[in-house]
Amino acid sequence: MNSNSAIEQTEHYDAIVIGTGVSGGWAAKELCENGLKTLVLERGRMVKHIEDYPTMNMDPWDFKHREKQHPDDTKNQHKQSRLWGGALTKPATKHWFVDDLKHPYNEVKEYLWLRGYHVGGRSIMWGKQSYRLSDLDFEANKKDGHGVDWPIRYKDIEPWYDKVEEYIGVSGQNLGLAQLPDQKLEPPMELNCVEEDLQESIETSFDDDRLLTIGRVAHITSDKPHEGRSKCQFRNRCIRGCPFGGYFSSNSCTLPAAERTGNMTLRPHSIAYEIVYDDNLKKATGVKIIDAETKEKLFFKADIIFCCASAIASASILMQSKSERFPNGLGNDSGELGHNLMDHHYAVGASAEVEGFDDKYYKGRRPNGFYIPRFRNLGDSKTKKDFLRGYGYQGSASRTNWQHAVPELSFGKDLKDKILKPGPWRIGMSGFGECLPYHENKISLNYHKLDEWGLPTIDFDAEIKENEQKMREDMRDQAVAMLKAAGYKNVKGHLGKAIPGACIHEMGTARMGHDPKTSVLNKHNQIHTCKNVYVTDGAFMTSSACQNPSLTYMAFTARAANHAAKEFKKNKNS
Repeated sequence: MNSNSAIEQTEHYDAIVIGTGVSGGWAAKELCENGLKTLVLERGRMVKHIEDYPTMNMDPWDFKHREKQHPDDTKNQHKQSRLWGGALTKPATKHWFVDDLKHPYNEVKEYLWLRGYHVGGRSIMWGKQSYRLSDLDFEANKKDGHGVDWPIRYKDIEPWYDKVEEYIGVSGQNLGLAQLPDQKLEPPMELNCVEEDLQESIETSFDDDRLLTIGRVAHITSDKPHEGRSKCQFRNRCIRGCPFGGYFSSNSCTLPAAERTGNMTLRPHSIAYEIVYDDNLKKATGVKIIDAETKEKLFFKADIIFCCASAIASASILMQSKSERFPNGLGNDSGELGHNLMDHHYAVGASAEVEGFDDKYYKGRRPNGFYIPRFRNLGDSKTKKDFLRGYGYQGSASRTNWQHAVPELSFGKDLKDKILKPGPWRIGMSGFGECLPYHENKISLNYHKLDEWGLPTIDFDAEIKENEQKMREDMRDQAVAMLKAAGYKNVKGHLGKAIPGACIHEMGTARMGHDPKTSVLNKHNQIHTCKNVYVTDGAFMTSSACQNPSLTYMAFTARAANHAAKEFKKNKNS
């Protein structure tokens, strides 16, 4: 396919960014602040900060049926509603998730692909947990022989973690752990009394340095100025869009910063489907899009292209970008494009009832929980297990709500007493485990099943394997052990089905590496064989670690965008 199949636009941009989520927002900000005229493409609709958050201030009684949902309401979101019992597609939030009939995908093996097609992408809906990777993670592939070696180490990305954290605002507590590097943190949120009790129990009951801390989340908790944003109000309605800008999203933070420079052109309803490679110039010359509303095909030209559409979408675009030089997809000399698909595995942990704190409660709706960092396979004999890599836990304790005050069960004074008293304390934790980078876990393009724009749909063929299954058993057993050691009642472990994609941390489909024969990208996130194309969303990840990855995407994006800007200016002046 050549550029003549789409209408060539006259304006030539310095850079094009595909996608507006956590990575795309950072690419836009850094490129624009470096003076580059940048076109930012988003396949979905426009979402303006504050004015386009329709449910941000709604209470349960403002919804029909108090936010309960009729099964017919999810018929167009039959895949998006499979997670958490359909919690994401209830009336308060369903508008953020795609219509599965309009945006289908195919499951060779069971896979959950959760998407939001709008400006800001999943930066509006993300869980905001923000942890750094360490050299334990960056060196793991080389040491145990799975996947390929990361082409960078922690020292290379450390200053970019610093930059991102100081700009977006991350609250939490530093612990001095080698496996979880200290960060540039705002004041931590508070653990409640039961979580503090478990924290003390873990410290005294186990001799393997495991510990419990408050989660590190991208929420402002200080009075430090953050342009256009104020600190978290503890409403815990983040997924609806925060009118205060208390948590980080592209809409409240990075896209406004890019817009303030005057260098950004934001174009929603723009479905990028091909990066055009010029065989004579030996570089990419622009991006083809389909206007989602008019179905018109357009070609936008630029010197630099950033793929930030998500691990799946970016790989798909590269796979569709075929030329005489790249018959199997742009930059796919190694054959690794679309392979090594990873996600974290979870749906495993334990819960319990807690006695002795009935006179205690807490204030506000904290949008965060506790975190137990990795304590397995840290490089010493004491923490070594019969599986590779490790896991962490996220959890919380709370008083159960007032739903036990069912009118049919009491009346009069008894009913009033029950309504005024909260229920007992419960606590739970869920493990998040690392998945190894398996070549056979992959996506592929299905040209027999096209979407409504005539583009191929995606086939998912991925599963967890024996190593992850062994890890999951330990994740359950240790969760049970920690709750029992604290003396809690009715401790129940759970080991659910691990469905790839369910953590919404998809990554690895265009991995970084030293060698173009075994990887797609180099140490600067450039395609080895087409260096004016950068990929900085989850696709670049060479291994998954067990930490939530979005902070790492942002740090690598900032680093890559500054590298691209520097190279652009050098070439322009040469």
